[in-house]
Amino acid sequence: MTATEKDLSINWATLVFLIVFHSASVVALFFWSWPAIVTAAILYWVASGGIGMGYHRLMTHRGYRVPKAVEYVLIFCGALALEGGPIRWATTHRIHHAHTDKQGDPHTPRDGRWWAHIGWILARTPELTDKAVLRRYAPDLVNQRFYAWLDRFYYVPLIMLAVALLAFGGWRVMLWGIFLRVTLGLHSTWLVNSATHLWGKQRFATGEDSRNSWWVALLTFGEGWHNNHHAHPVSPRHGLKWYEIDINWWCIRVLQLLRVARRVKTVSDLTRTG
Repeated sequence: MTATEKDLSINWATLVFLIVFHSASVVALFFWSWPAIVTAAILYWVASGGIGMGYHRLMTHRGYRVPKAVEYVLIFCGALALEGGPIRWATTHRIHHAHTDKQGDPHTPRDGRWWAHIGWILARTPELTDKAVLRRYAPDLVNQRFYAWLDRFYYVPLIMLAVALLAFGGWRVMLWGIFLRVTLGLHSTWLVNSATHLWGKQRFATGEDSRNSWWVALLTFGEGWHNNHHAHPVSPRHGLKWYEIDINWWCIRVLQLLRVARRVKTVSDLTRTG
């Protein structure tokens, strides 16, 4: 199904949200302070790491295991990125892998570069509210109370954080730590959907358009090594060469050395079993 064949009616709530956050981000640039910048930088890493380590490599692909308490902390951090509920996030990404750059891919650039980056976010996606679709693509998540609750109230952690930042840091820190940080994080993640299917190198012949992009990898702490990921989707290590910076993997590796992360699925392990 191409973008022209999809339901292109606008999700007005999403549009209003994006207008508000982008506008507030511009305002934040005129009211900066060092505490605001430092806070935003730390939260950018926390939320982006929550997406890469938690939502993506742990929850969606089950590339490694951690105790439930640690898993929930990582997913909670991912919710601070405001990229939607974990069940719908995992469902979207699993659909993407099942139909990469083909009919059914929710955000392929073959339907248009604008569509791949942000257009699909603005369009209504009734399939992501269809319980049958969620159960088909995320059967391991839909019956877990924590995931079901957070999928419904994914915005609550960010509201809690906004109140705390406003109370203890002031409105400058809140503007940077919430609005500007979230906006930059959203575009960084969307670049994985758009840019890494348009520009970069293909180390592996995966039969679709995934590319490795060093600059997207820097923005997303390793998610830009997208062709590596599509070649070995279960592997939590995306940067396969020593020069491919993959901070999310380094953090997972630290958890493994501390014996917090276990059953870490390396490329060599997957190659032997595959």
